[in-house]
Amino acid sequence: MKETRQAARRRGRRPTLKAVTPVALFAVGVLVCLVVAFRPGGQADTGRAADSAVTGSRGTTAPGRESPGGSTSPAATRSPSPAGSATATARTSTASARPSASAASRTTRTSASPAGRIRPGVGYRGVATTYDAGTGDGACSYGPSDELLTAAMNHTDYETAKACGAYVLVRADGGASVTVRITNECPTGCAPGQLDLSAQAFARLANPVAGRIPITWKLLSPGDTGPLALRYKTGSSRYWCALQVIGHRNPVARLELRSGGAWRQLPRTDYNYFLAEDGGGCGGPVRITDIYGERLTVDGIALRPDAVQPTRLQFAGH
Repeated sequence: MKETRQAARRRGRRPTLKAVTPVALFAVGVLVCLVVAFRPGGQADTGRAADSAVTGSRGTTAPGRESPGGSTSPAATRSPSPAGSATATARTSTASARPSASAASRTTRTSASPAGRIRPGVGYRGVATTYDAGTGDGACSYGPSDELLTAAMNHTDYETAKACGAYVLVRADGGASVTVRITNECPTGCAPGQLDLSAQAFARLANPVAGRIPITWKLLSPGDTGPLALRYKTGSSRYWCALQVIGHRNPVARLELRSGGAWRQLPRTDYNYFLAEDGGGCGGPVRITDIYGERLTVDGIALRPDAVQPTRLQFAGH
């Protein structure tokens, strides 16, 4: 009888344990959660998570100009203006690109201005000197020309031939003015802002005996200049080539060749040719960008050395 009562008591406790155990476990679980939530440093962890989210946002690369191969890089910052020049912000044209005149070519516009030291909408101050332009040829390698209203840009603002072909309005302090085209480089003796004018151009501003006068000048984007042309340098082949742009309305900022399914930007020489030393892309499509960010793509230029090959394209006026 005693064993029966003890067995009954044990049988009575089992249901009690089954009922109590989940409640106890639930209580312990709640207590553990509270401890974790309010442990020292818990708030700091939350703060670090928020900081990480903000840092990730700030670290995202901002949209910028397209680089060879289609990737983007941060937008270009303004280069220092020549010494003594007026401070101004370069203007980026918002006009739509002119439609291509050729089915084999197309015109697009980039998002950022690739202008260098000489920028649209900026006035520069310096001095004008004079030199004998001879046949009109110079460091820009355009060749002889009957048009002798030209100038040699100082070495700093020449910027490895980036100034070549630029049209510049020059004014003397007395009010006289002349428009010249940059075809040459003035050696390192010329200070930033200085223009060495052809004798013909200098005579439009002052008596040639003056020799040196103060001036202001700014970039122009002239009217009708006709279509631009391309020329491969003598000796160019599919193994090595150098390519030049001629007759462009606005200064050329960069030139790219299509190679291996991607656009390849070529380095520029100080004699105003873009160089592909390994021949990659020579004889293929050419993409040219001016300092306003407009891009012209030419698909049909043959690899013919020392031949001026006109296109049906020209950069838009500004």
